[in-house]
Amino acid sequence: MNAATHKVTQTQSSEMKYGRSVRNIALIVASASLLAALDMRGGQPPPHLLKKIAQREAQNAYARDNYTYRQTVTVEEFNDRGLITGTYRDVRDVVFSKEKGRYEEEQGQPRNTLKRIKLTKEDFEDIRNIQPFLLTNAEAPLYDAKYKGEETMDGYPCFVVHIEPKQILSQQRFFQGLLWVRQSDFAVVRSEGQAVPQIESLKQENLFPHFTTIRREIDGKWFFPVETYADDTLYFRTGPQRMRVIIRYSNYKSFGADSVIRYSEPDKK
Repeated sequence: MNAATHKVTQTQSSEMKYGRSVRNIALIVASASLLAALDMRGGQPPPHLLKKIAQREAQNAYARDNYTYRQTVTVEEFNDRGLITGTYRDVRDVVFSKEKGRYEEEQGQPRNTLKRIKLTKEDFEDIRNIQPFLLTNAEAPLYDAKYKGEETMDGYPCFVVHIEPKQILSQQRFFQGLLWVRQSDFAVVRSEGQAVPQIESLKQENLFPHFTTIRREIDGKWFFPVETYADDTLYFRTGPQRMRVIIRYSNYKSFGADSVIRYSEPDKK
């Protein structure tokens, strides 16, 4: 996200830079505390854990590509008093047709009243690929993984794994954070982290919030994302900006020949 305005005094700039440093330190301390607590739960990871996760995630990704679903995106910005000053809302169905293949079908025009932040192409890329992140066989070689222990999450005994990109590649987006992996079948049931890299230069600031994505079991065998939630403050040079993101994935439906026709030609008799 970009800040919508760019006026700032030298004093304000210094204060914001200090504020960002304090926040970054706080986030690092909080993350370190969580990772240390998980490390204390200890134990050795099962052999080839990352490979097993990637294999399960590849199956999950393939299955999800054979489902239609609705994606509802809401982004809200807040002023200094905690009041909502603008909203972006977009509803679209991810569907399939013989003519177009898999595509997104907008349900009306997106509503955008944001004044203080601007959504960028990286934000929309993250909505499609990073918030519902799946660590497949194709993705796994790009990441380093560290086993952090075991924890019960959403009612499931889980392995906890921290992943981060081995290197930041130009024009590519990555996930950095924690995965909770169900011990019984290596399915990821929750992820928490951030899209990286943050993009900061003399010419632009493009910052991204910390988020949590929750998955639920679909049709008794697949774990698909059902909600992504972020409530974070982004520290731009122009000042801090609180924002909230809610992405809901609903109406999952496995499509066969009949549903292909129904989705592709809804207006034909």
